[in-house]
Formats: sequence, structure tokens, C-alpha cells
Amino acid sequence: MSTAHDFDFFHGEWDTLNRQRTDFLDPDSEWKEFPATNRCWPLFDGAANIDEMDVPGQDWKGLTLRLFDPVAREWSLNWSSSRSGRLFPPVLGRFGADGRGAFHGDDTHDGKDVRVRFLWSGISATTARWEQAFSVDGERTWVTNWIMEFSRRAC
Repeated sequence: MSTAHDFDFFHGEWDTLNRQRTDFLDPDSEWKEFPATNRCWPLFDGAANIDEMDVPGQDWKGLTLRLFDPVAREWSLNWSSSRSGRLFPPVLGRFGADGRGAFHGDDTHDGKDVRVRFLWSGISATTARWEQAFSVDGERTWVTNWIMEFSRRAC
């Protein structure tokens, strides 16, 4: 069952290897890779946090605000980018007994309605993995289109 401390592992500084599809809806499109750094800090005694991702080679930054709902016992993950300056619709979900987090929401991409899935896995003191996938067919199939591999920065 999810708790207000599910994302405590992410507090601190990370080096991040990003892999993105050149077309988020095409499973056969090429992957591009780029490095970034992330810094995450807690709020609300752990029941919220913010992380900022700096992508210096592409001259943009991203931000995620995570909020824990103690009644529903689930998280909302809210993404924004300096490229758009807008807050995207949240994805909602929780961590399971296996330590993996699954979060879902609705959005649009290139004018098409998409179901969005974020998965958190591979969580340890020094590593974590996040991936994003889109579905345009009611979750029958998914196109994984963005993967981040996190490595904790040395102190």
C-alpha cells in the first residue's frame, strides 16, 4: 500500500540518462539519448516533493510536483517543462508490494487523445528507472516512448 514516503528514495541529486522515441506514438521510431541532472527535495514532511531536471544540451528544464492523497492513498504526478510553461494533466497511482509504481492519466499528443502510463522500478539507494508509455487504443497496446535511468550523484 502506498504511503506518504514512497518517493523518499528520490530525494537528492541524480545523473540521468534519457532515451526518447523520435515519435512518441510510433513504436518503430528511432531512439535518441541525452544526459540530464535531477534534484529532488521533499515538502509536507515527505507527502509531497518537487524535482527539477536540467537538460543543458537542449536548453530546457522539466519539473515534477508529486502529491500524496492520504484518503485515496495514491499519488498525483504533475509534469511541466520550460518549453511549454504549462502543467500537463496529472497521472495518478501508487506503489505495489513489489516496490514498483504505476501511474495513469489522460492527455493529448499531436492532437490525439492518449492514455499515459508512468512506471517506476529498479529502485535502490543509488538507482531508479522511470518510463513513460502512451496508448491510443484503450490500453490494449502501449508505446514506451521515454525512459530515464537514474544514478545517484556522489556526495
